[in-house]
Amino acid sequence: MDTMVMHWLDWLVVILFFIMVLWIGVRSGKNINNSEDFFIGGGKIPWWLSGISHHVSGYSGVVFVGYAGIAYTQGLSIYFWWAVNIGIATAIGAITIIPRWPRLRRALGIQSPTEYLKMRYNQSAQLLVAISGIITKLLDVAAKWTSMGLLLYGFTGIPIWVGVVVSGLVSLIYIAIGGILADLWTDFVQFIVQVVAGLALFIGVLAHLGNYGLNFFTVFSELPTANSAIFNAGRGQGSLSWTLLYFFVILFSYSGGTWNLAARFISTSDGKEAKKAALFSAGLYIVWPFILFFPMFCGPLLFPGLTQKAAEATLYATLTNTFLPTGMVGLVLASMFANTMTMCNSDANTIAAVLTRDVLPVFKPEILEASEKKSLWYARVTTVVFTGLTVIVALFSDYFGGVTGLILTWFAALLGPTAIPLLFGLFPQFKHCDSVSAIASIIAGLGVFVATKVGLKLEPDIALIAPLATSFIVYYGIGLYNQYVAKKPVKPEIEQLMINLSDKNA
Repeated sequence: MDTMVMHWLDWLVVILFFIMVLWIGVRSGKNINNSEDFFIGGGKIPWWLSGISHHVSGYSGVVFVGYAGIAYTQGLSIYFWWAVNIGIATAIGAITIIPRWPRLRRALGIQSPTEYLKMRYNQSAQLLVAISGIITKLLDVAAKWTSMGLLLYGFTGIPIWVGVVVSGLVSLIYIAIGGILADLWTDFVQFIVQVVAGLALFIGVLAHLGNYGLNFFTVFSELPTANSAIFNAGRGQGSLSWTLLYFFVILFSYSGGTWNLAARFISTSDGKEAKKAALFSAGLYIVWPFILFFPMFCGPLLFPGLTQKAAEATLYATLTNTFLPTGMVGLVLASMFANTMTMCNSDANTIAAVLTRDVLPVFKPEILEASEKKSLWYARVTTVVFTGLTVIVALFSDYFGGVTGLILTWFAALLGPTAIPLLFGLFPQFKHCDSVSAIASIIAGLGVFVATKVGLKLEPDIALIAPLATSFIVYYGIGLYNQYVAKKPVKPEIEQLMINLSDKNA
């Protein structure tokens, strides 16, 4: 498949869409008076908007590039190890972890997910989690920029690096103005657009398959046998063992271990609203991805003989160009462009919060006491700096294994060590886990990850979970030692925090 040349009407749709996105950014900026508004929307975000934004945050260009290639070569399994895993994990998180985020904001006045760690552990633990998480997010966001470059190449033929740079630069225009409110409302708009375009493509592919006597239920019998299996063979990506272990990565990620997702819940008014938001997102993950991926599943029948790399580069662009009318193609591209930008910008927004609230005050304490105007200036500057760094990493993504390598190898493996002390620190069952527990767990988890990169040979499923599992064992192990051997008392402020985070404080 060659790259396509878009019709002028499609370009017009793209331009109009982005005018609307910029208008949302400018409009949102009028309601931004301080860093609290910029980072968490004043803690007043309704559950349905938070839920849609949380859901949409799983759909960057990565889905339409790296995952499109996987859907083409491996088939149905990606729906189960990705979408179903996220749906179930988010539903479980809605009952256990997620309601604690707005309670944490109400108890301590936090604006970043890691801000509470200074009180919960100490400043060193807070700083280590913050810096480790920032590095992790550099890789995650870089993968999204790379995928956007690949998508633009598939749709327009422009060089990938140009797409990466343009995506990064354009995104800064509205994120620096509108903060999280711009992200949330852009997420809402683009989700509506995605549903319209996705349903149109779904119907178009079904109609084409009908010409060959195939329908929604019979098409899978015509695909290669491996493509219609729920799980892939062996122990690699998409296998049963890998999927079950990846579930834990997903659980911690979508419950707040991924900081921009935590910010969605912190921004809601209370635990009940956060729970409804998460359950709404979970339901969408069970239903919508199957419809969205269906045309990609049919790829081997529609465009046979592609390699995974070729499918990553051009499959989704060719599907839209073949089965959608003029104008709708531009709407699809605009939707994916905006979606990727909002994901990256939500990450940038949250990382800026971490930098402004947790990292920079270590070296310049007066930042936390800055005026509303000055705090907003810090927020915007750190947002620009972080986004610039992610673009640079994206330009060298091949050194990290490309889009899929960045997401499934680097980000997934690095998430666990930072998520363990962040999330388990919210539960009274782990109140004996102190700063030593937190710091040692991060170092141990990262150490295992480095070992797998420099020579330690593990099965793919074990390598995926090893850093997270190591971090948990060290974290909880030291906590048990503190409780039963050293008999270290728990600080009164931590005991009070656990009470404030309980279900009684909805």
